[in-house]
Amino acid sequence: MRRAGAAKVAAPTLRAPRQRNPGPPIVSSRPPLKKAPSGRSAGREAGAVTLDQVAARAGVSPSTVSRILNGTAAVSGAKKDAVEAAIRELGFRPNPVARGLAGGRSMSIGVVTQIISSPFYGEALSGIERELDGAGYVPLFVSGHWNEADERKALETLLARRVDGIIVLAGRLSDAELLRLSESLPMVVVGRQITGPQLFSCSFDHRTGARLATEHLIGLGHRRIALLLGDGIHEDSSDRHRGYLDALAAAGIAPDPQLVVQGDYTEASGLEGVQRLLERDTGFTALFSSNDQMAIGALLGLSRRGLRVPDDVSIVGFDDLVPSRYMLPPLTTVRHAIYEIGVQAAAAMLALLRGAPPQVRMPVPELVLRESARRLAR
Repeated sequence: MRRAGAAKVAAPTLRAPRQRNPGPPIVSSRPPLKKAPSGRSAGREAGAVTLDQVAARAGVSPSTVSRILNGTAAVSGAKKDAVEAAIRELGFRPNPVARGLAGGRSMSIGVVTQIISSPFYGEALSGIERELDGAGYVPLFVSGHWNEADERKALETLLARRVDGIIVLAGRLSDAELLRLSESLPMVVVGRQITGPQLFSCSFDHRTGARLATEHLIGLGHRRIALLLGDGIHEDSSDRHRGYLDALAAAGIAPDPQLVVQGDYTEASGLEGVQRLLERDTGFTALFSSNDQMAIGALLGLSRRGLRVPDDVSIVGFDDLVPSRYMLPPLTTVRHAIYEIGVQAAAAMLALLRGAPPQVRMPVPELVLRESARRLAR
């Protein structure tokens, strides 16, 4: 329906039909190489750069370049530097499809995380991505949601994608099921201790980290030290509880169950947990939070009750996530180095793919001192 006052549209003039434009001819996605000009921009001006050109520029064989790109070459640092310099100068871009066909691989690695949106797992995924990218592999991330059925479905999805290997961050599936799966392809499992022919596992020393955190608060004169526990389905939560108890026992402090509150590693559970502690009127002067996210919630809960950190309550966290440096006050915490752990997990996978035993050095727990804990005023 035309609006009132709208101009009348003239009828179109009929014209003789024109020859339809057939469009440009279909050509190969890889243009023919032209004679490459000299100079650093030669590769970019010549079109697609081949692996042979990189090899010639670096003074090595094409097979050496291929092995360096796949992360399977045992070559000198000088050769590797020469190849990397040639790649930069020529603007070479490896073709992952062609490389996969040539080597019988998909050039992709499946990664089962639990919650992709988690700032904790996000750092691990960044480390995995960086290490795999350097070897020409693409990570495929899927979530298990701390649910056995979802995790099994995620693994089935990755297998259907014909990934070359799978990295599992924690998870709910049994060790036996992961071992069976590793019979068909290489696996790296982070957060557990499992052994198998094609399976490598590694775990952080959570117990020592928690002991360091609690000992620091004891060293500042605190004896009423509360604990925000993580989710009980996590093995690391139990280990951090043991580390807390180890420190108390070494200092001759009897554990008080009223000072321990169960959380689930989320900010909301930290807020709720500190509220329960305050309602119990336990008289705690310090708090060890089993992760930084719960510590963030605890800070809010204390602030709402008019309590200041660290003047009224000292807090130590665990993980050393990036936001912990910018909290008010900045959080004293145990560095979990999850980014580096992601790098190490990916490096272990690359070693398995080339048939070598992984040489992984897990980061050790380190107490990072900031401003959220202070000596108890006598």
